[in-house]
Amino acid sequence: MTCKDGYIFSNELIDLEFDRTISHVDPVLNARAEAAPTWLAPGFIDLQVNGFAGVDFNSPATQGESMAAAMDAIFATGVTRFFPTVITASPERILSALANLARIRETLPRGEAMEAFHVEGPHISAEDGPRGAHPAAWVRAPDIEEYKRWQDAAGGDVRLITLAPEWPQATRYIEHITGEGVVASIGHTAATAEQIRDAVHAGATLSTHLGNAGHPTLPRHRNYLWEQLAEDRLAASFIVDAFHLPDAFLRVALRSKGVDRSVLVTDAVGPTIGEVELDHLADDRVVLKGGSRLAGSGLRMDRAIANTVRRTGVGLGEAVAMATINPARVGRVRGRLRGLQPGERADVVRFRWDDGVLSILETYLSGERVFGEV
Repeated sequence: MTCKDGYIFSNELIDLEFDRTISHVDPVLNARAEAAPTWLAPGFIDLQVNGFAGVDFNSPATQGESMAAAMDAIFATGVTRFFPTVITASPERILSALANLARIRETLPRGEAMEAFHVEGPHISAEDGPRGAHPAAWVRAPDIEEYKRWQDAAGGDVRLITLAPEWPQATRYIEHITGEGVVASIGHTAATAEQIRDAVHAGATLSTHLGNAGHPTLPRHRNYLWEQLAEDRLAASFIVDAFHLPDAFLRVALRSKGVDRSVLVTDAVGPTIGEVELDHLADDRVVLKGGSRLAGSGLRMDRAIANTVRRTGVGLGEAVAMATINPARVGRVRGRLRGLQPGERADVVRFRWDDGVLSILETYLSGERVFGEV
């Protein structure tokens, strides 16, 4: 396959050749990328997807056909690798959900798009506010034996775990999972500065959807938001829709973290997240059924990128980096760390950028066209 378009990271017009992997990336001489009507980028990566297109990834009853349909909808947004995300639930339900996802991934022809699994909870704060929409009944302390059961159920592919570092067992737990190559992320937390520093020293490298799942009122100076923003060893993920974060916080957070340590996630959900029932409102908010508390989002990654450009003033290439090479590095996605370079996996997206709107034209997964005109 050959494409000739502008490369979003170099602002050059390039010839891109690939099959399953990229073989050649050559600049077109005497041509400016601005003259190209379309752009090329690595396929987008989403580290936090609870469900999509009406499908709940947390349900042990989800079938392969439903997941295949959800994946087709995900490909249409430019995402080629995603982490199905399982939230706080009973021990049995988490195990069943992970086993079901692992089975589906092995049986679907394009199951490789399910890069790895993210377990968000159950080792989170039990307090209202930081707990978010997670069910209080199933919040519990970190347990290395439970983690081992997760990995057994998931075929060893739980790669990201969100937890609150204030649990007494958290430091040892983080040391254990990061020693096995799993990413430990701080989230849904009411931790002190010392607890956050201990977690980072133990190996935590990410903050999950920073700025969300917190108390409505915080101390002016010493609080868990400032501590995570100030910690240079932590990258941070952000949900950039119309509801989760105000523009001022986004701009300050990106200045604090820098583009290189910032990651876009959708936190997308289906009609439920496991046992948690949701309302998808007419204004695109997703809330707990019958209530007003945000519970995931209806966001798409292509729109998250466009929202980031419009709301924060970063360049388009910087926003795309937050959805491609940054999550590849943070989520340890092999074959996707250098962008469009020879030898990297041929996950490629072609898109048009027009007056603040990003439109996906084609999506390729390991060289196979999975969205766009044949």
